[in-house]
Amino acid sequence: MSTQTIEYQSPTTYRDRTVRLLSILVKTGPAIGLALVVLIFTILKPHSFLTVDNWQRILTLTTVVGVAALGMTIVIISGGIDLSVGATMALTTVVVATLLVQGWSPLVAALGGIAVGIGIGMFIGALVVFVDLAPFVVTLGLWGGLRGLAKGVAHEQAVYPPHETWLVPINHMLPPDKAWMIVPIAVWLMLILSIMTAVLLRFTRFGRHVFAIGSNEQTARLCGVPVARTKILVYMLGQMFAALAGVLLFSFLTEGDPTTANGKELDVIAAVVIGGASLSGGQGTIAGSLVGALLMTVIANGCGKLDIPNWVQEMVTGGIIILAAIFDRLKRGKLPRVL
Repeated sequence: MSTQTIEYQSPTTYRDRTVRLLSILVKTGPAIGLALVVLIFTILKPHSFLTVDNWQRILTLTTVVGVAALGMTIVIISGGIDLSVGATMALTTVVVATLLVQGWSPLVAALGGIAVGIGIGMFIGALVVFVDLAPFVVTLGLWGGLRGLAKGVAHEQAVYPPHETWLVPINHMLPPDKAWMIVPIAVWLMLILSIMTAVLLRFTRFGRHVFAIGSNEQTARLCGVPVARTKILVYMLGQMFAALAGVLLFSFLTEGDPTTANGKELDVIAAVVIGGASLSGGQGTIAGSLVGALLMTVIANGCGKLDIPNWVQEMVTGGIIILAAIFDRLKRGKLPRVL
């Protein structure tokens, strides 16, 4: 007479397997989500969504959020946050346009806007490190302060350069004679900056310090990591990329607008979190942030083609951020009790 052995699966083993499955799902989630969104809009609007011109437009619009997301990825990995990137973009457009009006060259105007961003990042880092203020509080204050500064510099109106410069075509659709470039210059710039930033985070001492601080700041300090210097550099880089995004935004708008980029900080944070970065710090990838930025643009583009109101898109953005935060907890093994 044979006996049947019943394998007992402990709750711990079941929980570990569930964590592993959810971890795999979370890691591949951004790419899967992007593919599903593209498929849905392709089915609903096949003749207008899946076209070369539309995808060139999507990639062009992704550059602003994508470039800003590079800096935000570094900030979030370090355990920080920056709510002022949208205001920095608006201020940068005003600075670039104002310098052009004053007769400076396009290169000097662009570098001037980027320099302003780096200075803002140094200011944020100093307040976070030396005054021991929370990044949320500092950048929330600058969210309004920088917007007001932009309006003051622009005298509460848009600033129009006297003539078009080589900055304008950077972030515009390609003309027929430039079709050999495949995508606009801004897209190539975003890809090059992405590769450089990924190398910085993965293969340099600074990158290791950023991950160490985000994982456990006290342990990093005990291990000899220069926490203060690294944090200041993190916010300087974050704001530098926000200012670069502002230059690309100026190229797209062809004017300095102190009211532009309102709410862009939410899109940037959403792109980074959707891409797999942890709001608790210590995790994040550049590739994931780019996928997140592209996903946000595809959703906005598809909703526009379906005539879905902006308020619905804003609700979707907020919902995506909450879902991404929930997935982040699942990725770190913090399952609901029912699992």
